[in-house]
Amino acid sequence: MRVIDREEVARKLTYEVCIPLVRQAMIAFSRGETRQLLRSIIPLADGRMFGIMPGALGERAVFGAKLISVFPDNFSKGLQSHQGVVVLFDGETGVPVCVAHAGEITAIRTAAASAVATDALARPAASRLAVLGYGEQAATHIRAIAQVRRLSRVSVWGRDPGRAAAFAERMGAETGVATVAAKDVETCVAEAEIVCTVTNAREPILLGRWILPGAHLNLVGSSYAGPTEVDHDVVTVSRFIADSREGVLAQGAEFLKAREAGLVGDDHVVGEIGQVLAGDIPGRQSPDQITVYKSLGHVVQDLAAVKALYDAK
Repeated sequence: MRVIDREEVARKLTYEVCIPLVRQAMIAFSRGETRQLLRSIIPLADGRMFGIMPGALGERAVFGAKLISVFPDNFSKGLQSHQGVVVLFDGETGVPVCVAHAGEITAIRTAAASAVATDALARPAASRLAVLGYGEQAATHIRAIAQVRRLSRVSVWGRDPGRAAAFAERMGAETGVATVAAKDVETCVAEAEIVCTVTNAREPILLGRWILPGAHLNLVGSSYAGPTEVDHDVVTVSRFIADSREGVLAQGAEFLKAREAGLVGDDHVVGEIGQVLAGDIPGRQSPDQITVYKSLGHVVQDLAAVKALYDAK
């Protein structure tokens, strides 16, 4: 059995490699060509979680599962918040053939998925990015979005102004894009044409009335029914597109709370990003329309990434 460690994942799973992989995986997912169950989540102490995500890329294709722990406080210890493994099985023999570092795969493929959605839904000339959060996903999202749009400015917000400023300085030096730390969320998103929320917020930090007409939002930080990063207005005013409609209807916290409030019905989730990519449903319908991509993350993305790494040897 081959083991692919964090360093090998980081070296070989570049955004140039991962973005097309995720794009094709989500098209296949929406066409019903893949198989997967909704993730199972076991709550642990202090907001920590353990998740199990099984799936298959096709009836006779590779299959496997991701076993992942989420420890948000790891950031202060210099560790990834997501720890675990992706196990890949051969589709012909059922033999487990590969184990890969799930934390690094999650960091890269999650941002790659947001880049895929941004490319499909954001206005073509969009160049101003706002990122709420300053952890690992904030960094990977800046790198990934830069692959699909020519960024002119990045604004960053985080609860600790000092950390936000240090993060902005570091990312600006890395990317060569003017990157600034904003004093508050409203200022951060005021001129943003693309917004990525990648926080651990339990209650809304982003209000719909602050969003620029025509902006595209990637809602990433909340991956289960519970914490919400945005208020009801963000949900109700937007063209709301899921990575998985079934997943969002069961575990998409922002949508679920707006539905519980009687503000939207299930039909407000107009479809999946795979359907947009395949041309089965329209994405953005007008320049001033606000679009939302709700990301929960799906094991077919992980399996596609690990298969590519395994095949590359």
